[in-house]
Amino acid sequence: MNPQLEAAWQLHCFFTERQIPYFVIGGIAVQFWGEPRLTRDVDITIVVEPGEERGVVEELLQHFPARIENALDFALQHRVVLLAIPSLCEVDISLGFPGYEGQAAQRAVEYDIGDGRVIRLCSAEDLIIHKLVAGRPQDIADVEGIFLRQKGRLDLAYLRHWLSQFAEALETPDLLATFEQLRQKVAD
Repeated sequence: MNPQLEAAWQLHCFFTERQIPYFVIGGIAVQFWGEPRLTRDVDITIVVEPGEERGVVEELLQHFPARIENALDFALQHRVVLLAIPSLCEVDISLGFPGYEGQAAQRAVEYDIGDGRVIRLCSAEDLIIHKLVAGRPQDIADVEGIFLRQKGRLDLAYLRHWLSQFAEALETPDLLATFEQLRQKVAD
C-alpha cells in the first residue's frame, strides 16, 4: 500500500476510536475527484469544538511525532498540527470548526483503500471550496481537474453558497468570480 494511504488509515483509526469527525483533503482527495497527481503528504481536517483544541492536539502529539518544535503552541495559534507518521509521510491536520467543516464532515464519502479499510474523503464540492480558498497555483489546477472529471455532477448551489460566505468572511470578493471563471473554462 502506498505510504500516504497507510498514514491516512492510521489517522482514520485514531479519529474513529475517539469519535472525532474528520475528512481527508489535499492530494489523496484530488486523486479520487480530479486529475490524479503525485502527493507526498496527507492533509486532513478534523472538527473540534471551540475550547477543546488543546486536549485534542495534546492527544495527537502523544501518539504521533511532531515535525516542529513547540508543535502545541504552533497548532493552537495557526489551527494546524504538523505531524509525521514514522516511516510513512508527513501529515497536516487542520483544526476545523463545527459550522462549515462540521457540514463538510457529514458530507464526506467513504473511500475503500483496500483490504476492507475505508477512510473518509471530503466531497468534490468541499474539495473545490478548500482549494479555491487556498488559491495557490496547484490548487487552481486541481479545481480545473475536478471540474473536468465531475462535469455535470457538482452541487453548484452548495458551492456558490459557501464560496460567497468565505468571500465575505475572508474579504476576498473575487473568490466566487474565480469559481465561475474556472467552471466556465471547463464548460467551453
